[in-house]
Amino acid sequence: MDEKIFDKVHEVDLKKTMETSYIDYAMSVIAARALPDVRDGLKPVQRRILYAMIELNNGPDKPHRKCARIVGDTMGKYHPHGDSSIYEALVKLAQDFSTRYPLIDGHGNFGSVDGDGAAAMRYTEARLSKISMEMLSDINKDTVDFTPNFDETEKEPRVLPSRYPNLLVNGTSGIAVGMATNIPPHNLREISNAVLKLIDNRIDEDRDTSMEELLEIVKGPDFPTGATILGTRGIEEAYRTGRGKIKVRAVTDIEAMPNGKNRIIVTELPYMVNKARLIEKIAELIKDKKIDGITELRDESDRTGMRICIELRRDVNANVILNQLYKHTQMQDTFGVIMLALVNNEPRVLNLHEMLKYYIQHQEEVVTRRTQYDLNKAEERAHILQGLLIALDNIDEVINIIRSSQNGSIAKTRLIERFALSDAQAQAIIDMRLRALTGLEREKLENEFAELTAKIAEYKAILADIKKLLGVIKDELIIIRDKYGDDRRTDIGFDEYDISMEDLIPNENTVIAMTRLGYIKRMTVDNFKSQHRGGKGIKGMHTIDEDFIEELLMTSTHHYIMFFTNKGRVYRLKAYEIPESGRTARGTAIINLLQLVPEERITAIIPLKEYQENKFLFMATRKGIVKKTPIKDYENIRKSGLQAINLREDDELIEVKATNNQKDIILVTKHGQCIRFNERDVRATGRTSMGVIGMNLEDNDEIIGMQINTQGEYLLFVSEYGMGKRTMIDEFSVQRRGGKGVKCYKITEKTGYVVGVKAVSDDNEIMIITTEGIIIRLMINDISNLGRITSGVKLINMDNDIKVASIAKVKESNEQKSDEEVIKQLEQELEESEIAGESIPEEDYDFEETDDEILNEDEKSDEGENI
Repeated sequence: MDEKIFDKVHEVDLKKTMETSYIDYAMSVIAARALPDVRDGLKPVQRRILYAMIELNNGPDKPHRKCARIVGDTMGKYHPHGDSSIYEALVKLAQDFSTRYPLIDGHGNFGSVDGDGAAAMRYTEARLSKISMEMLSDINKDTVDFTPNFDETEKEPRVLPSRYPNLLVNGTSGIAVGMATNIPPHNLREISNAVLKLIDNRIDEDRDTSMEELLEIVKGPDFPTGATILGTRGIEEAYRTGRGKIKVRAVTDIEAMPNGKNRIIVTELPYMVNKARLIEKIAELIKDKKIDGITELRDESDRTGMRICIELRRDVNANVILNQLYKHTQMQDTFGVIMLALVNNEPRVLNLHEMLKYYIQHQEEVVTRRTQYDLNKAEERAHILQGLLIALDNIDEVINIIRSSQNGSIAKTRLIERFALSDAQAQAIIDMRLRALTGLEREKLENEFAELTAKIAEYKAILADIKKLLGVIKDELIIIRDKYGDDRRTDIGFDEYDISMEDLIPNENTVIAMTRLGYIKRMTVDNFKSQHRGGKGIKGMHTIDEDFIEELLMTSTHHYIMFFTNKGRVYRLKAYEIPESGRTARGTAIINLLQLVPEERITAIIPLKEYQENKFLFMATRKGIVKKTPIKDYENIRKSGLQAINLREDDELIEVKATNNQKDIILVTKHGQCIRFNERDVRATGRTSMGVIGMNLEDNDEIIGMQINTQGEYLLFVSEYGMGKRTMIDEFSVQRRGGKGVKCYKITEKTGYVVGVKAVSDDNEIMIITTEGIIIRLMINDISNLGRITSGVKLINMDNDIKVASIAKVKESNEQKSDEEVIKQLEQELEESEIAGESIPEEDYDFEETDDEILNEDEKSDEGENI
């Protein structure tokens, strides 16, 4: 007995056996499980699910079927693996947060972005979605090869016809043996347009398409969950080489709360990020004190959309917290692109051009086989019709032959001999019904024969000419694109470390608008020139209550925009970094773009083309300190801002002007004093200095405004009880800086203190804002022009205990100005701002400053430099 057992033992080389077995296993995983086919973008299990559903007649126009039935059919007929893996693949094809264009229409609980699993397959139902019918279109017309299933009882397709480029449109991911694929989803319109570009270039110019042409059309991946891609470097690398890393960031908004605190609202997350796990991670970071300043964390998501609310302490910088969240959580993630797919059953890393090229080759084969199939069917039917028409032309003789024949076989033989018919034609004549003898039926046959003849000619022309074949592919793809295409969900943002981004942005004029409450937006000039309906001027911006445009300037997309705050700091953005909005949009809160600290607000905006010599920034503080600094000193501004001026604890920066060392500065106090001096009277000092005394103030007095003599013809004064006037600027003579100035407004109990001053012209308008939020808009030429020592006239009627809070020169056109006039004026201002003024050398001007007036220039204090 023992000898028999030993007789069955065979000695083998373990190394060779393992190699052979492992290679077989690896090739099976690579070719028949984990990787998609380049032609239809599907893995075998996905292809088998879709085919099993079409075999079940489970289309979008039919009722939903139990998923257990679909999984059972797929497993029993085509996919001899575990039912859980089949159901998992089916669920993913139905999830709108996993698949950009879902191929299955699910009914029931199919999971959530929180990572919740789908309900068991016995509870859920599904059917094919409308777009999946384009994947299976014409599969019964011999368009693709079929192969026997695992037990050779059924036939299954090797690939689906896939009438749109599903591999790129829906993407895929899979881990094989020694290799993996991770192809991001894309926008159907963009990918279709890229295919059409390849086809058009072949048809019209008989040439290949360059990668640059494709990159202009395909902006980047388009994830089902939206979010923002940072920069284009990773996208371009992936499209050119097949591999790349794409940074994806959550879409957030910083909102101000009524109690003075801020909150971060997250509305979109990077692709495949688990929302519940992300919230757990943030809570863990708060608990471990890695992020300090978050007071409350809530998930307010519902069926209308995602919303994660992160409330912050009053004293923290919202942008700093946001950057910490990007760094420590998946609110910023990296999508590693590996565009690996099976080409002729071999795994290959492909670039964008190659993927589209292989798709077109597949479509050429599909359309060729379908056309050949249709041609064969048409020729068969035309052949039959030809026989029937011969019979109708000789109907009496045909009837005599049939009646005189002993049986059908003899009749058929005699018909073939008499009229030289084929066997099929003779059989059709014998099977012909008597109603075919009517005139109407004969006409139908003749029309059908004529149509078939035209179709046969068309089919043959398509098969004979590759350009006509490509034209058919093009026309059908356009129909699919227009029917199923939608707008992008994922925006392409800016990556501060991606220097190639700026090269891709056209350098063109743009209009920047900022409101009093801190909403900013960028608009194209076309927004103004193209709109003529509904009156003239800059109208229609939807602002929130008590808000209006306070700053409107034209600059170039590549210009710098410098933002100065009351805390004495300066921030900088490129104009293109300000989100572009439509003319009627409110814009983006400035706190989303700049890392402002609590209670910090913008007091001045300076557009700048470049940091030129002989250009200066002139600043004024509430306590009468002025400072002139070469603009070159502000050339390097960090993202977190830079100290522009050192301020005393009780002081704040109120105004900043760009000058050329030739202008007169006008300072006005709340007690109605005014001083006018030439800016050359102020020596240029360094960035970190405090500056020098601009005006000698009395006790409890303070500067409420700084204006330049070139800003207008008049000075407009408004007091806290709503009185106001305008006075010619020429009435104020030039003095030396540091004096007490002259009286510019007569203060009485009826007027109250001066709260605002603006240099204006006749065609300007102003807004007067009260402490109760009441706003009145006035034309300047409606306000009295009076002398220096006067109180003016009533500008606004107010109840007791209500005062004027501030005034603003409205940066909007009045009713008399058309859009073209506004743009012309803005363009003129832009041109003037870029003309460098000739400055007078400092050594040619006599300074009379004392040492104690020039404050801490030598100390160069960096107080407040770092946040």
